[in-house]
Amino acid sequence: MELEEILKDEPAFRIEQVEKAIFQDLITNWDKASNLPKALKEKLNKELPLEIKADVLVSQKGISIKIALLLKDGLKAEAVLMRHKAGRNTVCVSSQVGCAMGCIFCLTGKGGLRRSLTAWEIIQQVLFFERILKTEGPERSRRITNIVFMGMGEPLLNYDSVLLAINILNNKNCFGISVRKISISTVGIPWAIKKLAKEKIRPASNAFGPPALRAGVANAGWPNLAVSLHTANQTLRAKIMPIAKNHNLDELSRAIDFYIKETGQRVIFEYLMLKGINDSEKDAFDLAQFVKQFKAPANFRAGKNFHFVNLITYNDFKSQDILVFKPSFKEKVLMFKEILSESGIDAVQRYKFGEDIKGACGQLAYEK
Repeated sequence: MELEEILKDEPAFRIEQVEKAIFQDLITNWDKASNLPKALKEKLNKELPLEIKADVLVSQKGISIKIALLLKDGLKAEAVLMRHKAGRNTVCVSSQVGCAMGCIFCLTGKGGLRRSLTAWEIIQQVLFFERILKTEGPERSRRITNIVFMGMGEPLLNYDSVLLAINILNNKNCFGISVRKISISTVGIPWAIKKLAKEKIRPASNAFGPPALRAGVANAGWPNLAVSLHTANQTLRAKIMPIAKNHNLDELSRAIDFYIKETGQRVIFEYLMLKGINDSEKDAFDLAQFVKQFKAPANFRAGKNFHFVNLITYNDFKSQDILVFKPSFKEKVLMFKEILSESGIDAVQRYKFGEDIKGACGQLAYEK
């Protein structure tokens, strides 16, 4: 990161001072960092200004806020804050501008991939919302509690930046968000899933220091992994998700099985229900069979069902640039839940956030 280069000749203690100023004091200008020398503040203001520019949309109910983060090159990346009744504040972050995966039901992928985001650009999305919440009060409930990499882009194709961002999010001197409250959603990149299985997140002693200082091991673990499956039929999956043409369900299954055995964690499956496409009774039984093939490892922590599916209601884009799909009827969703439940699988219908501001699943594609 740029900050690491700026601080390379500074005393080691400057790193924690800078982290505190950015992530705890939530300053928006380096002049407000009272513990930094004037010369360094001037340098930071010039080379790494803390102003974050973004367009902001607030949902009618006020429980969702969407931003379009303005990047240095003029591109924009969208992110969404979702306020839950239980007091959780979840940020859905983007890892890329656009997406190369081309899933035919997703507006984000319609425009293709522009570029990947840096770790700092990912962090800025979260920081922007932290600043908003700060104005509502100092309580911990006014802070970000959960992160989901489910915005624009395929996180596992921006692997290094996403992992560095997770390190900063998890760092106790920065956001202090447990790795267990961070989720990565992927269309299913087998090689990257296997790579992630081998890379246990080890919270750093600081976020911006040289690698030698990043040796903390407290609360080590893996982020939650969610696989966007959307059908357990290979032929259909290849039609609606181009990734399946290069990496079929058998290859994806082997990667998931490897991940489970290496990490001892369950994998969450996401299923977007499309009327007349993937919502038949057979589709439900195929899904149950696919999910149940994965066995809980001996070290899987008790208290949770190992098999879990998120059922997602399709969000109508009302756009001429994308094929016309419709959400499945309520009865179909209930039928899916019943079949999955009878198979020993927990199934939850995901609550819709931000549909009126195009902030729901698959809707993130910047429009002025």
